Amino acid sequence: MYILPQELRRELKEPLGKLYRSLSDVRVDEESFLITVGDVTTSNALKHGLKPDISIIDNRIQRRASDQDLKDTAEVIRAENPPGTVTRSLWSSIETAIRESSSSGKRFMIIVDGEEDLAVLPSILLAPPGTTVLYGQPNEGVVLVKADETFRRAEELIKKFEEA
Repeated sequence: MYILPQELRRELKEPLGKLYRSLSDVRVDEESFLITVGDVTTSNALKHGLKPDISIIDNRIQRRASDQDLKDTAEVIRAENPPGTVTRSLWSSIETAIRESSSSGKRFMIIVDGEEDLAVLPSILLAPPGTTVLYGQPNEGVVLVKADETFRRAEELIKKFEEA
């Protein structure tokens, strides 16, 4: 398990990719493997006709119960991940979903018991080449990350976590 150290919190508030005010401003290559992280981002992606290969949600928005309509046909995987951590459960769920989706074309929704905020890092690190990751930036919009271009940055960040 990786535990987010206090001194890294501010650094992680900075977008890892390009920040857009709205998902309608985002252009996603339809051929790209797509991962969405967050209830609002996933809901908006679905409303805009995007079908994420992997979506990661926790049924919460800024630590309050989510009212987003997340009806999807994706296969569900469950993971446990307390706030401020990246657990083996979350990491292996993302790994499994990516492997299965890449080989079979199936779509997966990982429902996290706890918090999904930090799932962006393992998503980038485990992503197949050409992957686009979309995640919410609270009160600002949505961030588009090209996993290939952000891999080293995600690797640097995860190395700063405490291992438990």
